[in-house]
Amino acid sequence: MANIMSRQMEERIAKAIITLSVVIALGVLVAILVHILQKGLGVISMAFLFEYPEDMGRAGGIFPSIVGTFYLIVVALGVATPLGVFSAIQLTEYTRKGKLVKQIRFATETLAGIPSIVYGLFGFAFFVIFLKFSWSILSGGLTLAIMILPTIIRTSEEAIKSVPDSYREGSLAIGATKWQTIYRIVLPAALPGIVTGIILGIGRAVGETAAVLLTAGSSGLHLPASVMDPARSLAVHLYVLVSEGISFEMGYGTAAVLVILIFIINSIANLIMYKMTTRV
Repeated sequence: MANIMSRQMEERIAKAIITLSVVIALGVLVAILVHILQKGLGVISMAFLFEYPEDMGRAGGIFPSIVGTFYLIVVALGVATPLGVFSAIQLTEYTRKGKLVKQIRFATETLAGIPSIVYGLFGFAFFVIFLKFSWSILSGGLTLAIMILPTIIRTSEEAIKSVPDSYREGSLAIGATKWQTIYRIVLPAALPGIVTGIILGIGRAVGETAAVLLTAGSSGLHLPASVMDPARSLAVHLYVLVSEGISFEMGYGTAAVLVILIFIINSIANLIMYKMTTRV
């Protein structure tokens, strides 16, 4: 009887600690979001979103930064998504399990934990200087692609591995080829996990500062005309406004736009994922 009471007490204590942890984590998150939105929503207007910055960002809007952020994300995802998904397919479907696969996965996990400033230094040395792309959207986008590639590979790999082998066996049994099985059976079933990895990649790319600062530049206050032009992303614009003491008010407005943008991206991605999974 005493042992049963002791176990029940341990269970209650464990549940209390877990619940308290969740409450604290959510409380901190909500407090940060509320603070940013309270300070920043009043700054947001049509002029703030669609006008060019004036007086180094003290006045005007953030339209070039919004466009620059969009271009950087498109370049990064355009490179990282196919490379990441195809790499995950190779590791899970075509490569035999062994030391080489373990080493590749270990390297991928290690690269996922490297600080972004290291990617920025690599992008600056390789893309900006060696390849002579200069500070540009192309340099920044390729650097972000390398940075989010490990995340997409690992999440896609886990999503593909979670598909039951019976799906593959049934497809092969009716005469489908290996690639047809992967393309028509495995990938649709693994799509939610793959999209989750892409969403995580987008979130990291949108909020990245150090890597973009060293590769895409911070002087792009005008609308970029091509991928070879420099661009100041929203995160870099926020960093410059606050770190140089230009305008905390405009900084809060930019931060609020960043939060809303990430929310919209996640909502659209979840909607696309829902449409595609219900179609399968």
